[in-house]
Order: sequence, then C-alpha cells, then structure tokens
Amino acid sequence: MKSVNARLSVMMFLQFFVWGAWYTTIAVYMTNEGMATLTHWPYTVNPIAAIAAPFFVGLVADRFFATEKVFGILHLLGGVVLLAAPQTVGNPTLFIVMLLLYNLCYMPTIALSNSLAFHNIADQEKQFPRIRVWGTIGWIIAGLFISFGLGAFVTGLRPEQTALPLYTAGIASLALAAFSLTLPHTPPRARGQAVSTRSVLGLDAFQQLGSRPFYVFIISALLLCIPLAAYYNFTQLYLEAAGVQNIAATQTLGQMSETVFMFLMPFFFARWGVKRMLLAGMAAWVLRYALFAAGAPGAVFWMIAGGILLHGICYDFFFVTGMIYVDKKSTPAIRGQAQGFFVFITYGVGMLIGAQVAGNVYNRFLAGATTLTLDQWQSFWMLPAGFAALVLVFFGVAFHDRDVETKRRAGLAAAETTPAGP
Repeated sequence: MKSVNARLSVMMFLQFFVWGAWYTTIAVYMTNEGMATLTHWPYTVNPIAAIAAPFFVGLVADRFFATEKVFGILHLLGGVVLLAAPQTVGNPTLFIVMLLLYNLCYMPTIALSNSLAFHNIADQEKQFPRIRVWGTIGWIIAGLFISFGLGAFVTGLRPEQTALPLYTAGIASLALAAFSLTLPHTPPRARGQAVSTRSVLGLDAFQQLGSRPFYVFIISALLLCIPLAAYYNFTQLYLEAAGVQNIAATQTLGQMSETVFMFLMPFFFARWGVKRMLLAGMAAWVLRYALFAAGAPGAVFWMIAGGILLHGICYDFFFVTGMIYVDKKSTPAIRGQAQGFFVFITYGVGMLIGAQVAGNVYNRFLAGATTLTLDQWQSFWMLPAGFAALVLVFFGVAFHDRDVETKRRAGLAAAETTPAGP
C-alpha cells in the first residue's frame, strides 16, 4: 500500500507541476508578445476542454481502456503540442488553437488522476488529501523554478515573459507520460455497459447522484466558479502592475498555504463536516478579492500576499472537499463519470462563463491601454468579491445533506470505539 501511495503521490506532483508551470504565467507571456487583449483566451479554451473531458473519462476510461493507459497517452500527446505552441506565437489565432489542443489532452487527466487515486485507496478522507497535497507541492516547485531557476537562461526579461514556462510544462508532461507506465493497474469499471450520450456526459451519474442537496451543491459550484476565473487569469497581471518582480514565485504562496491546509483537512472534516468546509472555502474567496481590492490603490503587498495566502482555504475547502463529497455520493461503477461531471461543471461550464465575463470586463477597463492602473484594479476586484458573497449566502441557506452528515458522525463514532492496534 505504501508503494501505491508513493506512486500516486508522484503522479499528483507531476500532474500539477505541468499545470502550474504555464497556467500562472501565460497571460504575462502573451502581453509581452503583443496579445494584451487576448489573455483571457487561454482561460477560455481551458474550460472548453474541461467540458469535453467527460467524453474521455466517461466513455474511454470507464468502459474500454485502463485508466493509467489513457492518462499516459493524453500526457504524451499534450507534451508534444505544448512544446510546439511557442512556434506559433506570431499568429495569435493559431497560438490559441494550439492551447486548445493541449487543454483537450490535459483536462481529462484531472478527473482520471482523481479516479485513479480514489480507486486505489481505502480511506478517502484521510488518504486522498495526503496524496493530493503532492500536487500542490508540484505547483509550488514549478513556480519557484520558473521565477528563480529559469532566470539564468534569460537576460533583460522576466522568465514569465518568455516561452520557457511552456517548454518546461511540455517536458514535464512527457516525463509524466513515461511515469504512468508504473501506475497501478486500474481497469474500466463500467466495461460492457451500454454507451449513450447521457452516460458519456455524466448525466446518468448525475441522475444516480441526484438529490436536493446535491443539486444545490452543483449549482453553487457552478456559480462560484464564475468569479473564481478572474483570479487564475488576472492575478499575474495584477502582480505585474503592483511592481512584483518574481510573479510565479509570489503566486506559489497560495500553494504553500494549500499544502498546510491539505494536511489539516482530516482535522476539519472530523469537526466541521462537508457544509462548513464548503462554506469556509466560499467565504475565503470573498475575503481574498476584498483584500485585493483594498490593497490595490497603494500596492499594499501584505494585503496582496494575504489574498494569495488564502488559497489554501479557497482551494482545499472548496474543490478538494467537493471531490470527496462527489466520491462519497457515487458508486464504484460511476466513480469516473461522477468525477468527470464535477470537472465538467466547475473547471468547464463555470470557468468558461467566468473567463469570458472577466475577460470582457477587463478589456472594458483596459480601453486600449496595455495594463490597468492600480485604481482600476480596485474597481475590478470588487466585482468578483460581490458575486462570490451572493453565492456564499445562497449555499448557506439552501444546502443541507443530512445523509452525508449522518454517515460522517457514524464513522467518527466507529473510529472512537475501535481499539487501537498494537
């Protein structure tokens, strides 16, 4: 079991090293290449790919091929595309198409990695956070490597302004494709079941999971991801406007916080349960944007850094708790579909709407300039803060899942009465 957990941890490390290497720098790179008004498009094609992800997860991985094989092939193809993408930067449309192709390869692997991990562990609440935290560490190492490690290869520019982060991500993707050969065999659990559009999209899983609390959770997750998109797209540009030098490294403060809270998740789960965990995650998003807005006019670094440091609560208590909640509501036969559906709703539909809304709002503020003033950044961040606050109130009033809470308490009682081992 220790060997399996170690391999799953390495998988998570490389999975999120790849994502973190390009995702937090691409807008700075595009701005430096004369594409300042197009920086929301990478964050648009990313959720488009997430919407397509269930076709890979629900159809291919759940029915026909072992999860680890599909996972490896997608990373192999994605790595090749990512290495070729910088060669198309002179043609903005083609460059964005290349990013779309890459994301079509990458986004299904998020659900695949979750499904693969959940399939090979016994205690999701305790084991999954400990495995998933290595993904966070991978994201941190990627950011530090870009800001400090790649600095030796460039002169006169920040590494974030060059194509080096894309090359780094591409090479790491190929390494993960090779490593996937060592992952535990995870056969398709729905082999032989009838194939339909509903099942491929995860709608059959949605129907099986269906209950009023689950519907409220899904609606809230979708709505919250709309203001969330602004953080991933524009924080790097906000840091540049505030005069921060090591942009990618500074953003890793969020992942460092995420690492701490990932280890604390079992503690909070035992005391708070799903609803309070999700509420804390949503409230953290409101506070984050409020700090960004308050700190913008004077470029107050502690406020900006404080907003980034909240990422541990923002991400772990919302996304990771959401993944565990979905897994607890699902069955082994639809586990892949269920995780794919959660990715479809959050990273897909919600982030797609959010990227377009945030991009259009940003361009209205931009009005022909190359960057926003600090006063404009204050007005910009107030908008997602208000939206996230509305979602927080809706979820707090409408969500009540007594079945999951009863099971959680029963599990705690059983753990307390079970004698300790030798």
